[in-house]
Amino acid sequence: MPTDSIEDLPVFVRWMEFLKWLLPTTEKFPRRVRFTFADRINTLALDVVEDLVEARYSREKREILKRANLRLEKIRVLLRLCHQEAFLSKDSFEYAIRKMNDTGRMLGGWIKQQEKK
Repeated sequence: MPTDSIEDLPVFVRWMEFLKWLLPTTEKFPRRVRFTFADRINTLALDVVEDLVEARYSREKREILKRANLRLEKIRVLLRLCHQEAFLSKDSFEYAIRKMNDTGRMLGGWIKQQEKK
């Protein structure tokens, strides 16, 4: 059992910071898409939090981390669509992609670390 907490993981901290930005941002989507795009994006983003917690305390981390990485890619695609449909500004889209790429790199490093074990 790990002695440090989930809050000590840099990838978790980074993702939580992103969520603090993402959740209020998706609330501003037009009402007609708030229950399609916004809810789907938010659900996937919250699923990533659950994946990170699960991976932190699981012996078999690799598959959980791969699942989190796949969710990140799904969020990227949905945010790209939102940007193309003008639900998300260019600056917001670029910010989101930068933050998600940072998280993706951290996840990728964690996955590689697990593959060496």
